[in-house]
Amino acid sequence: MKNQVCSKCGEGTYSLGSGIKFDEWDELPAGFSNVATFMDTVVGPSDSRPDGCNNSSWVPRGNYIESNRDDCTVSLIYAVHLKKSGYVFFEYQYVDNNIFFEFFIQNDQCQEMDTTADKWVKLTDNGEWGSHSVLLKSGTNILYWRTTGILMGSKAVKPVLVKNITIEGVAYTSECFPCKPGTFSNKPGSFTCQVCPRNTYSEKGAKECIKCEEHSQFSEEGSSECMERPPCTTKDYFQIHTPCDEEGKTQIMYKWIEPKICREDLTDAIRLPPSGEKKDCPPCNPGFYNNGSSSCHPCPSGTFSDGTKECRPCPAGMEPALGFEYKWWNVLPGNMKTSCFNVGNSKCDGMNGWEVAGDHIQSGAGGSDNDYLILNLHIPGFKPPTSMTGAMGSELGRITFVFETLCSADCVLYFMVDINRKSTNVVESWGGTKEKQAYTHIIFKNATFTFTWAFQRTNQGQDNRRFINDMVKIYSITATNAVDGVASSCRACALGSEQSGSSCVPCPPGHYIEKETNQCKECPPDTYLSIHQVYGKEACIPCGPGSRSTQDHSVCYSDCFFHHEKENQSLHYDFSNLSSVGSLMNGPSFTSKGTKYFHFFNISLCGHEGKKMALCTNNITDFTVKEMVAGSDDYTNLVGAYVCQSTIIPSESKGFRAALSSQSIILADRFLGVTVETTLQNINIKEEMFPVPPSQIPDVHFFYKSSTTTTSCVNGRSTAVKMRCNPTKPGAGVISVPSKCPAGTCDGCTFYFLWESAEACPLCTEHDFHEIEGACKRGFQETLYVWNEPKWCIKGISLPEKKLSTCETVDFWLKVGAGVGAFTAVLLVALTCYFWKKNQKLEYKYSKLVMTTNSKECELPAADSCALMEGEDNEEEVVYSNKQSLLGKLKSLATKEKEDHFESVQLKSSRSPNI
Repeated sequence: MKNQVCSKCGEGTYSLGSGIKFDEWDELPAGFSNVATFMDTVVGPSDSRPDGCNNSSWVPRGNYIESNRDDCTVSLIYAVHLKKSGYVFFEYQYVDNNIFFEFFIQNDQCQEMDTTADKWVKLTDNGEWGSHSVLLKSGTNILYWRTTGILMGSKAVKPVLVKNITIEGVAYTSECFPCKPGTFSNKPGSFTCQVCPRNTYSEKGAKECIKCEEHSQFSEEGSSECMERPPCTTKDYFQIHTPCDEEGKTQIMYKWIEPKICREDLTDAIRLPPSGEKKDCPPCNPGFYNNGSSSCHPCPSGTFSDGTKECRPCPAGMEPALGFEYKWWNVLPGNMKTSCFNVGNSKCDGMNGWEVAGDHIQSGAGGSDNDYLILNLHIPGFKPPTSMTGAMGSELGRITFVFETLCSADCVLYFMVDINRKSTNVVESWGGTKEKQAYTHIIFKNATFTFTWAFQRTNQGQDNRRFINDMVKIYSITATNAVDGVASSCRACALGSEQSGSSCVPCPPGHYIEKETNQCKECPPDTYLSIHQVYGKEACIPCGPGSRSTQDHSVCYSDCFFHHEKENQSLHYDFSNLSSVGSLMNGPSFTSKGTKYFHFFNISLCGHEGKKMALCTNNITDFTVKEMVAGSDDYTNLVGAYVCQSTIIPSESKGFRAALSSQSIILADRFLGVTVETTLQNINIKEEMFPVPPSQIPDVHFFYKSSTTTTSCVNGRSTAVKMRCNPTKPGAGVISVPSKCPAGTCDGCTFYFLWESAEACPLCTEHDFHEIEGACKRGFQETLYVWNEPKWCIKGISLPEKKLSTCETVDFWLKVGAGVGAFTAVLLVALTCYFWKKNQKLEYKYSKLVMTTNSKECELPAADSCALMEGEDNEEEVVYSNKQSLLGKLKSLATKEKEDHFESVQLKSSRSPNI
């Protein structure tokens, strides 16, 4: 500072000139700080986050710093003022997508800089260090390394590791930095320090490394001190099998684990067991043969062997079933390799991570308990054999391995897959001791695959070998339909048009091999061709109810139309307006620390002629997938299915457009059928799961299956979608999950959804409306047609037009009826009066006759008079010589003129005949 000139740093120190570097992480360097928060400004209920995030932080681990392992959001912050533009560079390990890792920069007003628009850090392969650099502007720059863990299961997440943070752009440095312990600088003007070799050490600011005592002490690379050599134990050696000799024998050899750190001359120390014991070699693996030499060789193309016999050509009408089947482990196969890796040191670099052991291959000793012991299998591609090319299903092959783990600590076995050497993703993992079991992974695309098994005894930072007896054993690894594979057996194939014995020919898509003729024959309608075997008609599997097969018989699908007969009524459904992807954001839910998350479901009800249209992504910057293309190489984290699920973490600042999306899984990639029944292929929708439907219209159920199995779902996942008619919810309607299972599933394997929409109602028929007749006006009558209320149908037939018909008016007949009624009433009154009057006259004459008889009892009878007295009627019996009819009498009664009638009558004497 006095001379204003730059001077060389002395020995034992270094300088970056205009930069600073942080490579010591025994403690948090000056200027760094930890800030722990919740991911959301609005956290969950207080009882869901009992511990809070006060104890969550980044932890220094010596050569690197380690992020939090919980579901808090923790930021590692460093502020620096640059006199000129520069950059920040750091190395990192980020292998677990259950943690979101972002790096961004803010200015002194806490505004995010434009240079960190892409703030999400990419995942790295397991055991490999990646690098990340960002340009810095002059002025104040606040650097943020922020991680957020998402714990929705019992598995522990793997933390993010960061080391060698370098910042360039400071104007100058006014002092030189001393070399950290375990390093040295022996030349002036050094910009870095060198690492002390093995069995040496150094203190801070060392110009050179000091050797440890040769026989009693040891040290690893970059050590700050020497340690005493312990007595040798059984944990310090391992056994291997030598390659087979010409006699078919293998020797068991014992070797010290390198580098050897133990002493054999101490009390209680053990010595290396004698080597050289000979045992019979195991047979060659299937598809290989021993031609009298000490090694096994793959069978030539077109031949097969079970490993114990010579290679033979396949019989006529058959072809080799190519693949790999490793079940004997005398030597490591040529397409496999093994290695050892430690994130904190290089102690196990160059060691074999796995050792062959006859009938199995097992994890090796490694350098320390937290090493990654890695086994790789490389396969250039997958394709079905000639006879299987007619099966155009999505499965091209599968890899199956049988394993067991023996652990006393928190060991973990990872199974990872790399496609086209782009990125390695963890497919499945197993923690702790696991009994002998098999696991199968299905291959869906023809690409270059690298399968990796990584075993770690403990993920705690330990440099000793306390758990060296913890191990994993793999007994067999089988890969089917592998390119450049070998054959252990033959399978039937289709013959050409020539006579028997001709070469195999591929069957067209959707064709099976007929057993009698070995010729290709197309599968029957509405069946799909099995992807496992195409020999015989039984290879054509019937589609489920309500589904049909594609033209190439590769898969079954629904055309969104469904027909059902109910009580002599035919119901037709058309779900085509719901065939586009339906979405459901379910939640929120909260982790144990209060982080809010949602379950996001995409449902492709019918797909598009077998193509699965529902997409879910692991892109953590945006979970919307409208602009993404399924199958694009740019979206390796994109999954397509009938039903898929993602976990969404809402952003604390930008809403859903910047939400975090991860853990995308396929819930259904195969369509089973559609029916009104609630059970199909062991998938049962219980009545109490959903509310009772408001109408008698039956619900329609879509059933799906996932071909991917997991340790918890050994038969794969299943999905059932209940379609319910609800006229009050037009358009896409509403999707919901059972109230008892808010995540859509109660067991993690079977998922249930209720989709209510007017589009789920049956098509309208003539039973869904009725007619109303209007009044007859001026000889015409209208008939109207109206829908039944409530209306439980949609589309289908339309209402008929109103009908106009002729009719007779009511006034004419009313007048006729009234006239007839009046005439009848008058007639009845007249008859009543006539008979009443006649009856009165008869009563009068009778009473007069009685009175006359009583007054003349003592008088002599007078002569009869033939004349009537005035006012008297004829009392004698009258015999009419000319009788009148009833009509005549009525006419006489009706006339008003009085006439005298003179008739001839015969009189009878009223006197006694004796007088």
